[in-house]
Amino acid sequence: MVGAVIVTPNGKIIGEGWHRKFGGPHAEVNACNSVADSDKDLIKESTIYVTLEPCSHHGKTPPCTDLLLREQFKRVVIGSSDPFHRVNGNGINRLREAGVDVTVGVLEKECRELNRKFFTAHTIRRPYVTLKWAQSIDSWMDSRVDHPHKFSTSTGQTLVHRLRAENDCIITSTKTILADDPQMNNRLWKGLKSPEIVVLGSSELNCEELRIFRKSNPIVISQNKSLEEILTDLYEQYGFISALVEAGPTLLNSFIKSGLWDEARVEVSPIRLNETGKSRAPEGLPVPSNVMKIDSNQIYFYQNV
Repeated sequence: MVGAVIVTPNGKIIGEGWHRKFGGPHAEVNACNSVADSDKDLIKESTIYVTLEPCSHHGKTPPCTDLLLREQFKRVVIGSSDPFHRVNGNGINRLREAGVDVTVGVLEKECRELNRKFFTAHTIRRPYVTLKWAQSIDSWMDSRVDHPHKFSTSTGQTLVHRLRAENDCIITSTKTILADDPQMNNRLWKGLKSPEIVVLGSSELNCEELRIFRKSNPIVISQNKSLEEILTDLYEQYGFISALVEAGPTLLNSFIKSGLWDEARVEVSPIRLNETGKSRAPEGLPVPSNVMKIDSNQIYFYQNV
């Protein structure tokens, strides 16, 4: 998520743009294209502010550094450098070598927070991991009785579908698939895609009666590798930047104990299961960073600092 603003020496904004979608024009391109014809001559003496280092390689689009040099900007202010190996300071160096006044690190903390998934993935070479589950107020995830309890409210479920769409993949387990027969796609937040499904467990799992196989073509990974190795493969082989873990307490606890998680979202229902509870909710999370009330429930947010 990148934004750019073009400002003249007297403080007048003559152009704005942002990266609207993957594969589309970058923020710098949209900002330059937004400048009115009557203001085009002002670009040469203006400063362009951009939240992320301009790219310096041919990817889905041409290098933005070429554009900035062609437009003859005198000054470029960059929020944060780009850790992606094909950029990683090259854009900054090219601009400086051409004589452009470049300032780096303005509001860097805010810029990195905006793109925390991107920075995490390209820095430590694994997807940014978000854990998610719902539980009773007395810390049970399911019940021994035949009829299952729904701990999420309808609003909470809608927000979960948005969360799914904001991640590249969902990581789950064979045990969860066989026990719950979930769909694990985005059906409630219109306009956004469904993530890929990654199932950890038996590589022989392929039952046409399971909804997950009717609705998608999941990636099934045998758990003869460590979680760290699996996450590295998801980044390097599949290009996944972010992953949402939707599973039972066994797999969720494995992520928590290994430290291989970045955020957690726990929806807590006022329902009490008492002695009818079956599976204990995961433990070991730090103090919540935020709490949100949704209908009758509370949603607790955690960060693995």
